[in-house]
Formats: sequence, C-alpha cells, structure tokens
Amino acid sequence: MAETLLYGFFIGLGATLAMDVWAIIQNRIWNLPLPNWAMPGRWFAHLLKGTVFHKDIGQSAEVSGELMLGWLFHYCVGVLYGVIFLLLVGTNWIQSPDFFTAWIFAIATIAAGWFILQPGMGLGWAGNKTPSPWISRGLGLVAHTAFGAGLWASGLLIG
Repeated sequence: MAETLLYGFFIGLGATLAMDVWAIIQNRIWNLPLPNWAMPGRWFAHLLKGTVFHKDIGQSAEVSGELMLGWLFHYCVGVLYGVIFLLLVGTNWIQSPDFFTAWIFAIATIAAGWFILQPGMGLGWAGNKTPSPWISRGLGLVAHTAFGAGLWASGLLIG
C-alpha cells in the first residue's frame, strides 16, 4: 500500500504538472486564457462551510487565499487521481506503463469536473451555462488527455 501511495503521489503530481504545461502552451500558441484557480479555491472554501452549489461563484463571497487554495486543491485532486489510478490498475503498471490505460482513466476523471465542480460553481452540468459549452467540453477533454499523457510519462520516469 505504501508503494501505491508513493508512486500514485508522483504520477499524479507529474500528470497535473503536464496538464498545467499544456495550459501554458495553449495560452502562448492560441492565446487561450490560463485557468483561474481562484474560483475553484473559492468553491472549495465554501464547500468546507457547507455550500455546494452557487448561482455564480464569481459573485460569491471572496475567501482569503482563494488562489493558493485553488492551486492546492488542483494538485491534491491530481495526486488523489494518481493514487486511485494505481489502486485500480495495480502498481505493476509502473513496470510497463501504457498510454491507453492512463488516457481512459484521465478522460473518465473529467466527470468530476462536469458533474460536481462546474455545477457547483454555477457553470451548469458539463459547462452548459458557459458561453461556448462544446468548446469548453472539448478543451476539457484535451486537458484531461494531457493529464493522461502526464500519468503515462510519469510512470515511464518512475519505472
């Protein structure tokens, strides 16, 4: 179990970093906005106080340190996903990491964003209240593909 936690921590960390590097690349090449982790930080802080759903998280009361909390939340979720992934596939995956398994898992993880985080922040189910829901969904799938590539690459580095 200690091996699962340790390897899961590192592959989740690497995968989250890969997702963030991809966001920077998209910003530099296509001028897409970088994620604003303050809003998930605000949502998480309000969640800890018992409020799950907001009409518009941007209109909810600001929280001290929400940007830092958002970044911590983002990386903690990524690490948790790394551990869950290894619990599902087993630590033997590290000996011979394959992209497809990591990618399928990473695509599945978007469900938490679509059906918990986005509705909680007032963006609707799968971002249906955003200005361009299908673009948002597509970019989310691409970001989670980067997460899957990061899981795989991190597995290659560890193994």
